[in-house]
This record gives sequence, structure tokens and C-alpha cells, in this order.
Amino acid sequence: MGSSFRRACMRFWCCCCSFDDEEEEEKRPIFSNETLEYFDREAKKRRDQETNLWSEPGDPSHSERDDDRTLYNLIQNRAKTRRGSQGYRRLSVDIEAMREVRREVRDKWRMILENLGFMAEAESLLTVSATASYDRMRNAAAARTLLQTLHAETSIFNSNEPPPERYLFILDRLIYLDVADDFVAKARRFYPPQDEDDEEEEETLKLPVLLSRLNQSMTGGEEEDEEGEISGQEN
Repeated sequence: MGSSFRRACMRFWCCCCSFDDEEEEEKRPIFSNETLEYFDREAKKRRDQETNLWSEPGDPSHSERDDDRTLYNLIQNRAKTRRGSQGYRRLSVDIEAMREVRREVRDKWRMILENLGFMAEAESLLTVSATASYDRMRNAAAARTLLQTLHAETSIFNSNEPPPERYLFILDRLIYLDVADDFVAKARRFYPPQDEDDEEEEETLKLPVLLSRLNQSMTGGEEEDEEGEISGQEN
């Protein structure tokens, strides 16, 4: 009788311990603070990439290319300037101008991809993360040749600067999908080369648009400005 009672108590005690362990496991956070901070940093990097479209996506210092370094320094200088001041507004105009040029290049690529039938896939094809590595490219040499062709024979890029390296990774994907030559053919058709006078006139026409967008940003919340300063804070 005594031994049976003790065995029953032991089983009950073990079951209670098991339930207690399960409850403790449920209360325990799924991710540690370090893990959450890592995911937060990665999310900020992705937002930073989409905001500034760095020409060298794998360069965390943003100093290897002249245009990346210029944009990075502008962002850093603005972060140290009193918000709303004349200097802050002037820096914001310069930053927005550089971002606008990069967005326009990306929009040209998107238009061609969508024309080729990649309506749903264009966004993912154009996304290049900060972890992009040349070692992972399947057709690096061919991609670089096509990038130079686009730079020389179309008006997709600014002819006064070398083409952004980020588009090497996109061309590598298009080569893998066997549509890179079709892309170049479309680019030649839709964006033929422009002479310098046409480029200067186009830049002049953009300025009022940039100023209008800047005024909207300054009066309507400045969320984009704060996001653009991420690169300086996390580096």
C-alpha cells in the first residue's frame, strides 16, 4: 500500500514538473535580444539600400566609388546640421538630387523588365542586398561586358560616370535566365544615346521637381530624411 502510494505520488510529481517546464518554455522568448537586434540592423540595411541605391552594394563604408562617397558624406553632414536650417535644406536638395538620379535608372530597368514580361518578378530581380558578393556570380565577365555596352550604347546611365556596379548582379541574373541579350536590345530601342546638350537640358528640367518634393518632405514629415541617415548611424 505504501509503495503504491509513493509510486503514484512520483508519477503525479513528474507530470506536474513536466507541465511546469512546458509553461516555462512557453513564457521564454523565442528570440534573444541579440537576435532581435540583428534582424533590426538587417532591416535597416535593406531600407538604406532601397533609399540610397548604393552603386557598390557590398561596400559598407560607401567610400569606394566617388558617387557613393559623395552621397554618404552629404548624409553625414546633414545629420550634423540643425534640422530646418538653410544648410539642412541645401544639403537635402543635393541628397534628393542624387537619389532621384538613382531611382530614375532603376525605373528604366524596371520598365524594360516589365516589357520583357517580368511584371511580377521585376522587383526581386532589381533587389541587390549589401551582402552581394562577386564570388557568387555565375557569369561575371559576360555581365561586365553587357554593363559596359549599356553604358556606351544607351542612355540608361549617366555617361559622365562609370556604370553602377550593383547592376552587374542584375545582369548576372538575366544571363542565367537567358534574357540578357533581349534586355540590351530593348534598352537600345527605348533609351538611345543622348548628346551632352540633351542631358544638361534634362537635368535643368528636373530641378523644380526636386525642389517641390523637398518642400513636401519638409512640411509633411521628413520620414524619408530620417531613413536616409541610417547608413551613418549603423556604420
